[in-house]
Amino acid sequence: MDVLDYQWGVAVEFWKEIDALARENDVRVAIEMHPHNLVFSPVTLKRLVDETGATNVGAEMDPSHLMWQGMDVVACIKWLGPLVFHAAANATLCPGADIRGVLDTSSTRVPADAPGKVPTGYGFWCNAWPENPAWKFVAVGVGHDVPYWTEFLRALAEIDPDMAVNIEHEDAAYSQTEGLALAAKNLQSAATAL
Repeated sequence: MDVLDYQWGVAVEFWKEIDALARENDVRVAIEMHPHNLVFSPVTLKRLVDETGATNVGAEMDPSHLMWQGMDVVACIKWLGPLVFHAAANATLCPGADIRGVLDTSSTRVPADAPGKVPTGYGFWCNAWPENPAWKFVAVGVGHDVPYWTEFLRALAEIDPDMAVNIEHEDAAYSQTEGLALAAKNLQSAATAL
């Protein structure tokens, strides 16, 4: 608990400065709630906003990270309400969570000289997935049907009818264009059903 309290103290001071800078420049900063980070859920995002008094810090609603943790994404959107600043359409399934749990850290490092490695910026490379991973990214429409995505879009529209929803394609089973096309088709069907 002492370590967690220390982390929150550091984060609160840092994010107070970021919020002030964002406010001065009339921009909003959207935090992607990601497992293994201090802000990983709607509750921790709201805590950060409350403890900093932030006005220009909110959520980037990436449903894949909430699905990965077993959360109800639509309930999370409704709970955060106007703190949702931005949204991405991205999904996960948890095929190996039964034995690995959702906080699995068994990915392995990719050697610097490995062929086909994928850079993520700042000199880091994507890790290799374990066999039977606890969770994996899937394209919009794989594992979560059009009615699911209709409810996702409906919840976002209740907050802001003009909110853009970007497709974040990370499903290794599809090429870049195949995954985007599948996601676009499913989101269009979901939007039509609103």
